[in-house]
Amino acid sequence: MVSALPNNVLVMIPTYNERDNVEWIVGRVRRAQPDAHVLVVDDSSPDGTGELADALAAADERVHVLHRPGKQGLGRAYIEAMRWGIARGYGVLVELDADGSHQPEQLGRLLDVQGADLVLGSRWIPGGAVENWPWHRRAISRVGSAYARTVLGLGVRDVTGGYRAFQASALEKLDLDAVHSHGYAFQVDMLARAVRAGLRVVEVPITFVERERGASKMSIGIVAEAMLRVTWWAISRRRR
Repeated sequence: MVSALPNNVLVMIPTYNERDNVEWIVGRVRRAQPDAHVLVVDDSSPDGTGELADALAAADERVHVLHRPGKQGLGRAYIEAMRWGIARGYGVLVELDADGSHQPEQLGRLLDVQGADLVLGSRWIPGGAVENWPWHRRAISRVGSAYARTVLGLGVRDVTGGYRAFQASALEKLDLDAVHSHGYAFQVDMLARAVRAGLRVVEVPITFVERERGASKMSIGIVAEAMLRVTWWAISRRRR
């Protein structure tokens, strides 16, 4: 995608109570892509994640921190990060989880794709994989992706994955002010908007690794919210 301009890349990492992971994941990004910049987006974590991120930023000019007033959800965190990056002239904005499930060492796979508006790191295409997930987590993810893909008419295998690289020019074509979804629903929402806008979406295989430290933010409620929103979007699409 932008292999000739790696210093034009912003890796966005939302955090909430990720003190055990933030230094580790930022360090991995910096080693994997030394010219890329990192933006930690912290929702006033009570465990001190934000303060630790500030220390990382003070020691490294390519690390930045965006503090938000309280926990407001993954979707809002990414939207604010995207606006922050676009305003500062970054050409490519990457979504990456703080828990290590998205391996920074595989970021080059996303950045090396040429001519794409959005590159998805996919678990469910040939070459993709998931490590350390029980069978029911795999089933939920596969079924959720298949359901959203079918009812929304998306030609993508991994609809809910969160390892993504957007061209800033592509994000400027989307109505970010209209995005109000969170969690799984946010990822589906952004992908559906990109497809409807006629953007070129490409999937590349990645290996997703379940977190080893800290508590997962995933819950039945998040999954249920996503499925309800997807169903409503599908109904609205058919009415139109």
